[in-house]
Amino acid sequence: MREAAFVKQNKDKWAVFENALSNKTKIAPDVLSDLYIEITDHLSYAKTFYRGSNTEFYLNSLASQAHQKIYRTKKEPKNRIVEFWKTEFPKMFYYHHRELLIAFLVFSFFVVVGAFSSANEGDFVRSILGDGYVNMTLENIEKGDPMAVYKEMGEFNMFLGITLNNIRVALLAFAYGIFLGVGTLIIMLQNGIMLGSFQYFFYDKGLLWESARTIWIHGTIEISVIIIAGCAGLVLANGMLFPGTYTRLESFKRGVRNGLKIMISTVPFFIIAGFLEGFVTRHTEMPDLLAVLIIGSSLALIIFYYIIYPRQIHKRLYHEG
Repeated sequence: MREAAFVKQNKDKWAVFENALSNKTKIAPDVLSDLYIEITDHLSYAKTFYRGSNTEFYLNSLASQAHQKIYRTKKEPKNRIVEFWKTEFPKMFYYHHRELLIAFLVFSFFVVVGAFSSANEGDFVRSILGDGYVNMTLENIEKGDPMAVYKEMGEFNMFLGITLNNIRVALLAFAYGIFLGVGTLIIMLQNGIMLGSFQYFFYDKGLLWESARTIWIHGTIEISVIIIAGCAGLVLANGMLFPGTYTRLESFKRGVRNGLKIMISTVPFFIIAGFLEGFVTRHTEMPDLLAVLIIGSSLALIIFYYIIYPRQIHKRLYHEG
């Protein structure tokens, strides 16, 4: 990028920051700190591509003036963990809703592909779910308990095993973002096709409602958070592919950092999903209304925390700034 274009693109941010430092405008300490980080990133970029220029000199001066002011006024939260989930993560995640939408659309597309392929290829379900699982489920259907698979293992062992496996899948979805996002999309493909095949299998047996009201008790959170892990992988990939005004190394570091924050945010939700699958899903005799209430509450929790709440935080900080 030419120096003139770089200055034109960012000069308004620099002016806002400079006015805040000189007390001409008031900005919340956290917002000021975020601006400071961006200024230092711009300084790093200027040192790399415009060494010895007036732009480098100006940004270096601005960063030096800011250092003392920011870290003198910024208040450290008393409870760092609570602050992460309450403010730090949702504030950051607001800027990654695009990657979340992409992950959701890719996953949904392959769910449809899985269902369509199962409907048109006789052996497709067996090739995806395995002969062992299909034969066992057919036996359970004949016995009148198609969801018996959720009752075979002990509650705690099932909770632990499912939780660890889901976290493993999510970590793969994130880590494979290092392959320019292709690896993450493959994980979305695999899990989407599996889900589509799974649901079509029960639909074909006339058990769509019974399977859905049972499976989605835990699956609402489980599948949602796997999609969110896919979002984390795409954030990592974007950091490598689209550095913008940052150096490619700095952009990559930011992608890794933000992706890891997204992954950390999913851990409590995977634990909740594992608990539901281990201790609740097995009770297939529960009333439909209770099952629907659990599913609806789970969906509302995910939508609120990952979509609505980040927007609320962003709006509040914008008005404070």
